[in-house]
Amino acid sequence: MATTVVTVMLPMQNREAGSGDDGRGDLLLRVHFTRDDLLRTRVAPGPDPLWEVVLSANLLGNRDGQAVFDSWRARTRSRLRRLAPGHARLVRALAPPRSDFPDFLTPPEALYGLEAGIDAVLATTARRLRAELAVLPAVPLWMHPLADGDPAAVSGLGEALHGYHRAAVAPSWARIRSFVDADRAVRARALLDGGADGLLHSMRPVLRWNPPVLEADYPAKRDIHLDGRGLLLVPSVFCWRVPVTLIDPALDPVLVYPVSRGPGWWTVTGPVRSGDRALARVLGPGRALTLRRVEGGCTTGELARRTGLSVPAASRHATALREAGLLVSVRTANTVTHVLTPLGAALLTADSSYGP
Repeated sequence: MATTVVTVMLPMQNREAGSGDDGRGDLLLRVHFTRDDLLRTRVAPGPDPLWEVVLSANLLGNRDGQAVFDSWRARTRSRLRRLAPGHARLVRALAPPRSDFPDFLTPPEALYGLEAGIDAVLATTARRLRAELAVLPAVPLWMHPLADGDPAAVSGLGEALHGYHRAAVAPSWARIRSFVDADRAVRARALLDGGADGLLHSMRPVLRWNPPVLEADYPAKRDIHLDGRGLLLVPSVFCWRVPVTLIDPALDPVLVYPVSRGPGWWTVTGPVRSGDRALARVLGPGRALTLRRVEGGCTTGELARRTGLSVPAASRHATALREAGLLVSVRTANTVTHVLTPLGAALLTADSSYGP
């Protein structure tokens, strides 16, 4: 059937999706832009909790990104054993490791928070539930009540999503926010410097902007024509290697892409480098940490999340660093954005060049 050709396989689960230099160059995702689409393209305001739920469930079912995710997997599997019976099984069945998953699991309302997203999932019609569950490799008998829209089964799905989020995503949410905040700062700077063209060029190497087409390696040939609807770019910690999109071409276009992160990303704090200790001896540990986390630009709230400090404490440290000429703060409406000055950036660069 024609619809089978355009069915989206979860790209982050495909180990063979590489640079396109292995004879598989025709296996690409191509997103076609018009002038109106460039005006309507934007980056999500933060991490999407349901995309992170689904993509993390995919990763639990395979061994992709072992150096980055194995420690997280071990801790998460231990927490999942404490969930109500069947909850983890349901989420992982809906988000299998190497196959499609239903679009209704990742509604746009989730960008307003987990509760809004789950409410939207629970409002899915029985007809849509049945149609989208058919994309799974198999629908076991115990999932048939959900496919029929049974109220108790739908309510159980909401409980399962809540429980899975608490076990797998919530413990690392502060770090997830930090990585997404940092990625957004990079995209914001690219947009300011080069407009929408600069923003799309900044997505390399995962996404390649060859106007008017945005390309990415993909496990199948897929063309998405935006037709003036624009594109929502969603940065994600649990997206692995290549982007993910929706199956239904009639839904508002979304492209989820991986942010940069390395081993130990999920920990509250990473190892202290010798340069960090040297800088802390000069500025004090709180201000040294604040200066380093401002790198790339951030608001006061984002700075608090990146440092683990309270918002008032982060604001005080930022004020002291601003008065010392190490950063500048710009207010827009009720938001204050902090960026490093050349002196602040030079201090960090010089600090990192010294050993113990």
